[in-house]
Amino acid sequence: MARRTMRLNGRDIGSALLTALWFAFLALPFLAVKINPVEQTVTWRWHAIIYVALAAFLLSLGGSLYRQYRKAHLARKSQNDLSSEQSLFGRLWATRKIRLSLLAALTAAAITFPLLFSTYQTNIMITALIYVMLGLGLNIVVGVAGLLDLGYVAFYAVGAYSYALLNLHFGIGFWSALPISALLAAFFGVILGFPVLRLRGDYLAIVTLGFGEIIRLILENWNAFSKGPSGIANIPRPGFFGLDLTLEGAIIYLYYLMLGLVLFTVFVVNRLQNSRIGRAWFALREDEIACQAMGIDKTRTKLTAFALGATWAGMAGVIFAAKTTFVNPASFTFLESAIILCIVVLGGMGSIIGVVLAALLLILLPEYLRPLADYRMLAFGAVLVAMMVFRPQGLVSRVRRTYVPAGKNIPDE
Repeated sequence: MARRTMRLNGRDIGSALLTALWFAFLALPFLAVKINPVEQTVTWRWHAIIYVALAAFLLSLGGSLYRQYRKAHLARKSQNDLSSEQSLFGRLWATRKIRLSLLAALTAAAITFPLLFSTYQTNIMITALIYVMLGLGLNIVVGVAGLLDLGYVAFYAVGAYSYALLNLHFGIGFWSALPISALLAAFFGVILGFPVLRLRGDYLAIVTLGFGEIIRLILENWNAFSKGPSGIANIPRPGFFGLDLTLEGAIIYLYYLMLGLVLFTVFVVNRLQNSRIGRAWFALREDEIACQAMGIDKTRTKLTAFALGATWAGMAGVIFAAKTTFVNPASFTFLESAIILCIVVLGGMGSIIGVVLAALLLILLPEYLRPLADYRMLAFGAVLVAMMVFRPQGLVSRVRRTYVPAGKNIPDE
């Protein structure tokens, strides 16, 4: 088969020009205008707009060349060589020695992180681990079961407010509130699941979005119950066998506690995906009608997905309340649901490793780009756009298990 030559045509160049103009238009109010309120002057920075347009033009041309290369590359592949579609990371992960080495290195880095970095860095990592747990929980609903949930932050709020209110009114501590909040969030997940059993796609997304907003508005306006916009303060941090920890010690203890919960979440979610109910979720995601025709109880499968996904959000909410020692409705807006959904999509639908990597990337990247000031959110958006162009299947796509005929080479397990 002859090698196909990659070249740019007029359509590609025109599309790149339109992309450059569009990005320049979007960046105009943020980068071109700089107002000095003290001297009451306006400075126009047209060079920044030119740089943005040029970068968008070159990236668009690069994306066109990459798509041509990818199309030619896929055309040359054998139809039966399904394992060749796996990413480089996936092929490396399939090798046992490399997998064990990576796990050992990651374990050592995770254990020694608070000892090597400052309390501020540890606090940021706790936030990232909270989003890892949230992403893994939403991955059950969206990535595995295929149920688009835009109100996932509601279960996060239920967990946080459950701990805050139980401690405020009944003096219940962290360890007792953790399972109670998880059960309450699972209960709300079932409540959400019943009305949406017959809904799919956009209609399901609209109903779940409305559910999230209902929970937020209740917390914001029911002053006698949730203290309204003022929120609840002085929420105690988790104790360590009755010892009084300093602020730095409490943060380090919360980090190791969060690390343990993330490992527990990864273990449980992985076992769920490989179980009978996990296979039912994947079947539901691929074809709901065929899934029901095969005798799978669609009602139980959907309710289980909503309940188990909400359980992890409830536990993450308890950790969030204990970390900040303060909760109010402003922490549980739709933007939080959008960020968690971005984690699942960018990581790879149904991929546990991908969700973990995406959560760390999306939460840590804006923090470490703070020195770029005005440009950090632009760089953050550019990373998201580049991911959607070059890796639409996510960072680590989940490879289906395939039958390997006898005599065919398989990776070294």
